[in-house]
Amino acid sequence: MLLELRAENYAVIDQAVAGFGPGLNLMTGETGAGKSILIDALQMLLGGKASSDVVRHGEERAVVSCVFEMTPGAAAVLEANGIDAEGDEVVLRREIAAGGKGRVFVNNQSATVGVLKLLAPELALVHSQGETMGAFDQAQQRTLLDRFGEITTDAVTIAYETWRNTAARLTELEADEQDRLRMADLWRFQAKEIEQAGLTAPDEDGQLETEKRVLANSERVYTAAMSAYELLYESESAAETTLGSALKQVEDLARFDGRFSAAAQQLAAAKATVEDVAAEVREFAENANASPGRLEEIEDRLAALDKLKRKYGQTLAEVIAFGEEAVRRLTEVENRDALLAELKTKQAADAEAYRLAAGKVTAARREAAKRLEKLAVGQINDLAMNTRFEVAVRPEEQESGWSSHGWDQVEYRIATNPGEPLKPLNEIASGGEMSRVMLALKVTVEEGAQGTGKRKKAPLPRTLVFDEIDIGIGGRAAEAVGKKLKTLSRGQQVLCITHLPQIAAFADQHFLIEKTEKRGRTQTAIRRMDETERAHEIARMLSGEKLTETSLKHAEHLLAASR
Repeated sequence: MLLELRAENYAVIDQAVAGFGPGLNLMTGETGAGKSILIDALQMLLGGKASSDVVRHGEERAVVSCVFEMTPGAAAVLEANGIDAEGDEVVLRREIAAGGKGRVFVNNQSATVGVLKLLAPELALVHSQGETMGAFDQAQQRTLLDRFGEITTDAVTIAYETWRNTAARLTELEADEQDRLRMADLWRFQAKEIEQAGLTAPDEDGQLETEKRVLANSERVYTAAMSAYELLYESESAAETTLGSALKQVEDLARFDGRFSAAAQQLAAAKATVEDVAAEVREFAENANASPGRLEEIEDRLAALDKLKRKYGQTLAEVIAFGEEAVRRLTEVENRDALLAELKTKQAADAEAYRLAAGKVTAARREAAKRLEKLAVGQINDLAMNTRFEVAVRPEEQESGWSSHGWDQVEYRIATNPGEPLKPLNEIASGGEMSRVMLALKVTVEEGAQGTGKRKKAPLPRTLVFDEIDIGIGGRAAEAVGKKLKTLSRGQQVLCITHLPQIAAFADQHFLIEKTEKRGRTQTAIRRMDETERAHEIARMLSGEKLTETSLKHAEHLLAASR
């Protein structure tokens, strides 16, 4: 849900802040007041194009920002792009300088327009004049159909990935014979070189570096170790001797007073620890001088390991893994014919599994398409349109048409006037018609399953925005649009700009966009109205600039009826 939208020095806006709520948020105002400017600002925050033309005249930069509630999809996008989530909200901000340069911030962290475009489908879907189809391509049409029919593509996704992985291995193995033999020689050399190195452990180089440091400082190490040994165990005043004497005295005390029993046990433990440490440092001292030629041997070994790491990986673990992969590839080459036959059999089986899964999805989509067509026509024609509507599901069964969501191309087609042929949705001439079609489809999807006995769908998390949805309609059709917006807003937040009082009456939150003149400059502002102000605004929409008692009563009647 969109919680807040801010604009500063943006077009004719000096500074405007709007806090939106759940349900239906409607924006009204006189023609030319700047209602669509706010929608343009929101689109820019969702990755739309930015231009220095939007910077208010005389200002250095324009700033627009918004706050959305966090969604699981948005959180995943943030994590994938290394952006920290901040609580339950997503904060987007764009700054556009008068010179043309711009900056993007997500949760107050520097980001890119690409990140905004990734976040957009998870946060909001804007249906505005000229922009509707950009947000409702065939992928979105397929997604809407799948949502309507409660169709899952999980099985298709698994089958597709399995088939694709097998096909990739088969393609690799069927590479040019000359190239294959040349690569086999290389893999054989690499595997042999790594095998002959006799790597003992992934951290062998680290162990050798430690031993090298000891040997390089053997005299100092020996002196320190032997001095420690004498202080701990060997000398007359050694810690072990002193602790042993103290232990005898405390054990004597414990015979007379039981409180010293614990102390005697602690001293005994300390004495044992000192003895262990003394033995360890003595052994270390002896080994430090055990082999004068060992240092040279270690340096040679480390040089050999460094050479392997330069060629095959940054760590010995990567070198070992590289050698194992070379052996695997070599085995595949040497057993090519048998493996080819095995992979071809597997690929055929994987392909058949995909066809079966994709065919089931196609059948489900065609069944859902028939139901969607029937319900959508009624919803669309309620909105002052006389249309024919069709959902075409065309399977592309060739392998070039396969994907993780199936092999279907889903296309919505419509004829908005009698006698016209059905055409793809994006060929509708009127943006207002497109917005109404989108509204009808959204309502159809949200309500369509209720009559089938299926479970109620969980609402989408996105905010839906409709701009100029009421162009070319009025009267009863306008009331139908208002009702549909209200129905849709029960499951999702809806933002809508309207010029019609019949629609404005259905608002849960009603905002007035007004243009004023201050110090010789035009300014646009937005504010939420109370019930009294709403009645006056709807009356203005009914009668024009001059309010009349009749228009005010009519407005109050519309508000009462909408409840």
